[in-house]
Amino acid sequence: MGKLLQLRDALALLGQADTPRLSAQLNLSVAMTEAMLEQLVSMGQVERIADAPTGGCKHCPQKRQCRAPVYRLVTAGR
Repeated sequence: MGKLLQLRDALALLGQADTPRLSAQLNLSVAMTEAMLEQLVSMGQVERIADAPTGGCKHCPQKRQCRAPVYRLVTAGR
């Protein structure tokens, strides 16, 4: 549960962020970050707002422009 709170807090500070950025900031795997984000989405605390270009992954041999989901916190007004 502590990592979920850290992820939520990171989104609160950033406003919105994609999975690779959150993964790097929290030192988690992308798969773990995605699973945690989906948990927060199902809890109604986070929403997926778009897919954004990531700029190419350093570890990817293809160096292509992938698209990653962008997330933000759900506020009471939405």
